[in-house]
Order: sequence, then structure tokens, then C-alpha cells
Amino acid sequence: MKYHKASLMLLLSVLFLTNCGKKPAVINDAEILHANEEELTKVIIYDVFTPPVASRIYGYANLASYEAMRYADPTYSSLITQIKGFDAPPVPEKGKTYNFTLAATKAFFIVAHKITFSIDTLQDYEDKVYPMFKQTMDDSTYARSIAFGEKIGKLIIKRAMVDNYPQTRGKPKYLGDNGHAMWRPTPPDYFDGVEYCWGTMEPFVINSSRQFPLPPPPAYSADTNSAYVKQALQVYRLNKNLTVEQKIIARFWDDNPFVVQHSGHMMFADKKITPGGHWIGITSIACKQTHANAVKVAQAYALTSIALFDSFIGSWEAKYEYSYIRPVSQINETVDREWLPMLQTPPFPEYPAGHADISAASATVLTHLFGDNFKFQDTTEMRYIGLQRHFDSFNKAADETALSRNYGGIHFLNSVQKGTLQGHEIGDFIIQKLKLKN
Repeated sequence: MKYHKASLMLLLSVLFLTNCGKKPAVINDAEILHANEEELTKVIIYDVFTPPVASRIYGYANLASYEAMRYADPTYSSLITQIKGFDAPPVPEKGKTYNFTLAATKAFFIVAHKITFSIDTLQDYEDKVYPMFKQTMDDSTYARSIAFGEKIGKLIIKRAMVDNYPQTRGKPKYLGDNGHAMWRPTPPDYFDGVEYCWGTMEPFVINSSRQFPLPPPPAYSADTNSAYVKQALQVYRLNKNLTVEQKIIARFWDDNPFVVQHSGHMMFADKKITPGGHWIGITSIACKQTHANAVKVAQAYALTSIALFDSFIGSWEAKYEYSYIRPVSQINETVDREWLPMLQTPPFPEYPAGHADISAASATVLTHLFGDNFKFQDTTEMRYIGLQRHFDSFNKAADETALSRNYGGIHFLNSVQKGTLQGHEIGDFIIQKLKLKN
């Protein structure tokens, strides 16, 4: 709760210029959207949503925000009119005044309330924000803006209710198979497979989860010269001889939202940001570094979220199609019974590397928005693990993300390479398919 109060104080200090109380508050529209996003990220971490589910939350909430915010600049195109499954969006009344940042905020939280758990935390934040807007406008503009945001939020929720997420809740557990080269629950906690139906979700832009298929991973073989055996030895030997830099890279990009720690008979969890949340953080950094206005900020969050959601769908389809063995299982069975990777293995099949996939897709979209060779300091993880890193481009950050999974011992090298390939294909398709400006 201390962290939550601190964020509200930050909101008060950076979003509003009060001139010693002598003049009405002046709202910094872009900073409002950044603060909204930060609040949603905190709830996603607190509620321990899995990485695929977190991408869905970001996707719908940020589409809602953008579809309201875009009316502040008529040169920006609607995104939901280009995505199947959405009804036609409402339009502002001609000759009437609106505050579209307020509308975007309302739309954002209408959706967030519906698809997260800790709605009291969100409401507490909103109760501080809306009165600040009310100080800056007449009652009719305020009410009209709130109502417009509600309409957009409800339209977005309508699509979310039929995207196959609600329809796949309560599914039986996925426990894999003990056959050769097949995934099975991994140590230390042997959790069942996460979101094995995710490939059946209705994507935003790609045509289907199978649009960008991947070749099969190396088949089982006992031959010591086979790709199957060599991939395990590569992970094992690398993990035994990691440099300090490689260990830092693995930790920096871990982004496992619920790592279970063991101390004797005690178990406790470290809650951290999700892989998608990390790239949402990078999006925020790029927007702030370029002093992007509120419409560009809303668009950037929406496009990154679309890339995250669709690439999670594509990668998860392949994961459960092949249900491929994790390095820890193969190494324990054939090389070293006691070996554990540096990072805790996430509970789902190995191929392809999902983090590599979603990072490549996000980097492709961000490169389109902000340019190649975009240098930035990634401070996203500072508050969680006290680390930051510098990158000369989004793609270089994505490449490091992919390698981090191999360094951490949780993915084979082939998997991170194929995940990166699919992610770039999905990101490219999104950029080609969507018209961003009128």
C-alpha cells in the first residue's frame, strides 16, 4: 500500500501545475495516460496474471484508451474499425466540447475493472484522478466526456466477452506427457501447463494463430551427434560457465511474474513484472524520451499491446502443438540428475521461446513508431530487481531478450531463434495491415 500511495503522490506532483493554488489545475494529458498504465501494471503484478492473460488485459484496456484519445487529433485512424469483432465506435457530438483525456481514462478503467481482480485498488486511484479533471471544466463537458468514455469501454468489453477467453476458463489441467522429447511439469514445483488453450484466442490483427507456422523442433534421438542431444549439452555447458554479464542479462529479462522461492519447508513468491509489462515499460520510456503527445502515447501503448497479444497467441499455439521438452527435463534424464537452470523454468512447453517471440513483435512495432537505432536506457526493472540496461535499438533489446532465455537455462538456442523469427513476422504483419493515420 505504501507503493500505491507513493504513486498517487507522484501523480499529484507531475500531472498538475497548480500555481500555488491561485489558478485551476492544468492537466498534462500524456502524463495522465502514463500514470493510468502504471496503475494497471501494478494491478497485473499484484493479481499474478500469467503472461498471456496480462497481454490480453493490456490489449483491451489500451485499445479503449486509444479509441477515445484519438479524437483529439483527427489525423489518427481508428484501430478497432480495422480489427474483426468490434462494433462501430461512437463518435463525439458535433458542436459539443469534450475532454478526450478524461474519456480515454474512463474507457481504460471501464475495461480494466471488467478484466482484472483488484478493482478496489483501481477505484482508489480513479477517485483521486476524476475530481482533478472536474476542476478544469464545466459540468456538462465533464459528464459528456465520462459518458463517451463509458460507451467506448463497453464496446471494447463486448468483444472481450467472445474472444474465447471466458469460454476456456475452468478447463482441465494440462500435465503433458512422459514420452521422449515431450513436455512434462518441471522442478522445483511441477506446476501444470499454463493456458494451453491460448492458441484458440481470437487475435486482433493476425488472421489466425497458425498464420506464421514454425518447423518442428529437433526430434528425439539418442545419437550423441544429433541436434537433440547437442542442444541439451549446449545449455548445460553454457549454464555451468556463465559470465557475470550473462547472469545479469538472464536476471534482467527473467520477467517471471510468480517465482516460487524455497527455504527449508517454507515457500514464498516473488512477484515481478510480466514479459509484456516489460515491453509496455519500454514503450513508456520511448514516449517520454520523445516527448510524445497524448494521442501518440495512446497509440504506442495500443500498438505494442496488439503485438503482445497476437504474438502470445502465435507462440502459444506452437508451444502446445509440439509440447516440447524443457532443458531441465532433458538434462536431468540424460546428463545430470541434480542440475537446475539459473532461472526457474516457467510452467509451459519449451518451443518456441515466448519471450523471444513477443519481444521481437514489440520491437518491430516500436521501431516503426520511433525509428531504428533508437537509443534508450531501460529502467523498467529498477523498482523490481534494481537493474537497468542501455540499448542502441529496440531490436537489439529484443535480441538480448531472446539470448537471455538460453543463458538462464530455460530454452534451447533453436527455440529462441525460431521465436524471434515468428515475432518479427507477426510485428511486420501488424504494421502492414493497420492504417495508423487518415
